[in-house]
Amino acid sequence: MLVPQDSIPENVPADRVVDFDFFALDQLGKDDIQLAWATLHDGPDIVWTPHNGGHWIATRGEDIDVMQVDYEHFSHRNFNLPRSEMDQYSLPLGLDPPHHTPFRRSIMPAFGPRMIKALEGVARDTARELVAQIAPRGQCEFIEDFAKVLPINVFLNMVDLPLDHRHFLLEWAEVAVRSPDLAKRMEVHGKMREYLTPYIDARMQTPGDDVISMVITGDIGGRPPSRDEVFGMSTLLLFGGLDTVASQLGFIALHLARNPAQRRELIEHPELRPRATEELIRRFGLPNTARVLTQDYAYKGVQFRKGDMIQLPKCLYGLDDRQNADPLTVDFHRKPSQIKHAAFGAGPHICPGASLARRELMVFMDEWLPLIPDFEIDPDKPLVMKSGPVNGVLELHLKWQA
Repeated sequence: MLVPQDSIPENVPADRVVDFDFFALDQLGKDDIQLAWATLHDGPDIVWTPHNGGHWIATRGEDIDVMQVDYEHFSHRNFNLPRSEMDQYSLPLGLDPPHHTPFRRSIMPAFGPRMIKALEGVARDTARELVAQIAPRGQCEFIEDFAKVLPINVFLNMVDLPLDHRHFLLEWAEVAVRSPDLAKRMEVHGKMREYLTPYIDARMQTPGDDVISMVITGDIGGRPPSRDEVFGMSTLLLFGGLDTVASQLGFIALHLARNPAQRRELIEHPELRPRATEELIRRFGLPNTARVLTQDYAYKGVQFRKGDMIQLPKCLYGLDDRQNADPLTVDFHRKPSQIKHAAFGAGPHICPGASLARRELMVFMDEWLPLIPDFEIDPDKPLVMKSGPVNGVLELHLKWQA
C-alpha cells in the first residue's frame, strides 16, 4: 500500500515507514510465519507502520533488551495492538513497577519447584494418555488432538476449573490473543468475567490451594486484592496459560515433521532435548507485545512522542544475526550461551511460567517420540499459521505408519 504522507506523524521520517500489518502475514509467511517477520531486518532497526493505529516496531535484540526493562520510558500500561485500555486491567501485566510487584509476588508460589514438579506429573500423564490414543490411528490434527489438550489440562488443574470446560475456554483464548477486532476481544473478556464470577465468589468465601485462591489471599501492599483485581489477574492467567504452550508445541512438531534427521537425533540422544527445546523456542518465537511511550523521548535517532506505541516482536530477537550466528538454522549443538532469545521477556515482566512451559515442551518430546518416531506433514491437508499478538500454528495435519 502507498501510505498517504498526511497520515504519517510529523515525528516519523519517511525512510522508516513500512507497509507491515502483523495481523496479515498469512500469505507472506504461509510456510514459516517467523520468516515473514524477519523481512523487517532488511530495513532500519526501528520502523513505523500505519497499520493497527500506527505504531513503531523494534526489530533488533539490542533495542528490545533496552525497552523491556526501561519501564520509565516504555510502559507496559498498553501492551496490545491495536491499543486497548483493557490492558490496564490485566494484572500484573498492565502495571509497571513498583505497583505491579505485589500482584506478581502473589502468584509466584504457583510456579515454585514443588508446584512445577507436580504439574509436570499432570503433563506427563496427559501426554501418555493422548499419545496412546493417537498412535494407532496413523494420523492426527496435532493442534486440536494434542497441542491444545496438554497445556489446558495442566492449567485447569492449576486453577481448579472443570476439564470439560476447555473447549469454550480455548475458543475465547483464540479470540483474546489473535483477533484484531477490539470489540470481539472485549466480548470474550466479558464472557470470561461472567464465567469466572461464581468461582471467584466461592473462593473468596472459602479459599483452596489453587492459583485463583492464591490471588485472592495475596497481600497487595498490606491489603487483600479487590474483586476486580482478582478477576483481572485470573483472566490474564487463563488466557496466557491456554494459548502460548499450545502455539509453541505446534511450531516444534512442524519443524520435527520437516526434519527427520533431527527428529532421529532427539530419539537416539535424549540428553539433547533440553538444549533442543531452547533452540526451537529461539527459532520459532511467539509473542509480539508492545509498549507505550510515557513521554517524548529521543532514542538512537528516533524522536518518540508521548503516547506512541512500539512493538517488541520476540521472534525478531531470536532471528537477529547480531545476537545469534546463522539464526535461521536450527542447531541442537549450539552452546547454551549461544542461544539468545527473548521468548519469555526480561526485566520486571519476565514470564513467571517459563519453567513450566519448558517442562511441558520436553514432556512432549519424551512421550511422543518413542511411540511416534516417524511422522510427516499430510500434503493433502492444509497447514494454517497465523500471526498476531501471539504467532501460532492453527492447523497441522500429521501422518505416520501405524
